[in-house]
Amino acid sequence: MHPFKTSADLRAIEAESAWEDRDMPVSVYQALQQTAQRHGARNAISFQMFSAPGTKAQTLTWATFLRRVTQAANLFRSLGVEEQDSVAYILPTLNETAITLLGGMTAGCVSPINPLLEPDKMAALLRETGAKVVVTLRSFPKTDVAQKVAQAVAMVPTVQTVLEVDMLPHLSPPKSWIVPFIRPKNPHQHHAKVLDFHRELERQPGDALSFDAPTSDRIAAYFHTGGTTGMPKMAQHRYGGMIYNGWLGAELLFTEKDVLLCPLPLFHVFAAYPILMCCIMSGAHVVFPTPQGYRGEGVFDNFWKLIERWGVTFMITVPTALSALMQRKVDADIRTLRTGISGSAALPRETYKRFEQATGVQIAEGYGLTEATCLVSCNPVDGMKKIGSVGLPLPYTEVRILRSKNGDMVACAPNEVGEICISNPGVTPPTYTEAKKNDDLYVDGHFLRTGDLGRLDEDGYLWITGRQKDLIIRGGHNIDPAEIEEALLSHPDVAFAGAIGQPDARAGELPCAYVELVSGATATPDTLLEHVTDRVSERVAIPKHIEILDELPKTAVGKVFKPDLRRLAIKRVLDAAFDDEGLAAKVSEVIEDRQRGLVARISAEGGVSDSALSALLDQFTVATERV
Repeated sequence: MHPFKTSADLRAIEAESAWEDRDMPVSVYQALQQTAQRHGARNAISFQMFSAPGTKAQTLTWATFLRRVTQAANLFRSLGVEEQDSVAYILPTLNETAITLLGGMTAGCVSPINPLLEPDKMAALLRETGAKVVVTLRSFPKTDVAQKVAQAVAMVPTVQTVLEVDMLPHLSPPKSWIVPFIRPKNPHQHHAKVLDFHRELERQPGDALSFDAPTSDRIAAYFHTGGTTGMPKMAQHRYGGMIYNGWLGAELLFTEKDVLLCPLPLFHVFAAYPILMCCIMSGAHVVFPTPQGYRGEGVFDNFWKLIERWGVTFMITVPTALSALMQRKVDADIRTLRTGISGSAALPRETYKRFEQATGVQIAEGYGLTEATCLVSCNPVDGMKKIGSVGLPLPYTEVRILRSKNGDMVACAPNEVGEICISNPGVTPPTYTEAKKNDDLYVDGHFLRTGDLGRLDEDGYLWITGRQKDLIIRGGHNIDPAEIEEALLSHPDVAFAGAIGQPDARAGELPCAYVELVSGATATPDTLLEHVTDRVSERVAIPKHIEILDELPKTAVGKVFKPDLRRLAIKRVLDAAFDDEGLAAKVSEVIEDRQRGLVARISAEGGVSDSALSALLDQFTVATERV
């Protein structure tokens, strides 16, 4: 493992050899075989159904994990899946989910789908990838996944087989005795053949593949972007990008002695590649607590005890989870914990400081995206962390900050804001399965335009200052503002609508909307909220604030000008926070700064200390300054 303290450390790794000259496994299956040969008896992956630290857990060693993945790949091939065919899974996080992920990409192309999506969205994604096999849950109390998947499969004629995973084996008595009597009725009202995943798995050989193992790099996964967008895009991933993500973890962060606690879903690239792939390449042990991860009952209350139980060295998290954890006392021995790794959204400075004070451990914030098979940059675990930045570009990753000038994309100076464009082994043109979505997506042929705005500082650290693509990121969930706007515009009283993310101390952003009514209309914020609630795909996309303005700010061509709406939201939210805390302060104006994006200028009476202001403002990711 190489040191990771400075940019020079990362560049030294690059200087050892070109990426193409490194002796890398040709496929994820080969990487898994190599790890099983080196660390076969060591723990690979663990899952516990419930969050209490003493409850039943299922642990697979690397040897057993390889056997299960081999059986899964053989099963999918026996069902007619070839390299170009899709195996979709719509599952919560279980050991079976990881087995399906790796087995699916070995036999064909795997396509994880968020089980929180509605059936019509699931069906659209299944159709886009031409899914032949779907792996999902057997009907089970307190979850409607089986019912939603049955509705989706009925709309997708390409699906030939549904494999059902029963969660009953993960239960202990008396729950395991009760479930068979209260299990919901069979939801099978579709054309596909339904089989039991575990029963079919055991019928397959586990000592070797029944077909020729992959011998070259190829597209092996389709991951959809976001989770609440109007229609998620489907990004294509090659083995090479997955191996690259795993290699980074093995080179810079983890060894076979590490234990990672990962309460994140395996339908998202963060858990699938930087976590699971890093474990495969390094031999580290990953623990998944509850099918719902951080959303699971009692996970936050038992989190520190889970670290003690498993001897966790790295915790994987997101800002909203950290905020919730800081409301719980550290009530266990967490001396094994080395660091936390956070991604998916900006981390408020106050959350970072509170976590370090409570645990003695620092958070390393990083940046990645589905379109790049994830990893782009990270703050050094053992080096200087710049709070608010997303760290240093990782080895073999080149980041360019570009801006448009006379129709061309030109480089920005240090600390000048432009669009973040990246090239690394995880970037695979063309990116999306739908060809038209790849138009104008690359610069110079291989630099992916991320749609994120940012800057590189004089030390090479990357800072994200905004988003060209206007996504609202609520606690790591991508929400397409167009979906909210279309729902509002379907109301006869609405002439114009603009949806943005308003600052929030816990979620980073919450969706809000500003509306201009047609002349003579009488709609109110309450009636508009009632109207929009049933017309967005997920509850997390329901606006937390709707405000009616006499006229929305617009560009010269009549488009809603969202920076002005963001200014309004920043002032409203921060002024309300000052009032709630009894601080004699207000936002005097919100300006645009070349380096920091929108900056709230705070005026306060003389009796308000800088420390009191900072304690409040550091809970938000908004850039501020006192005047």
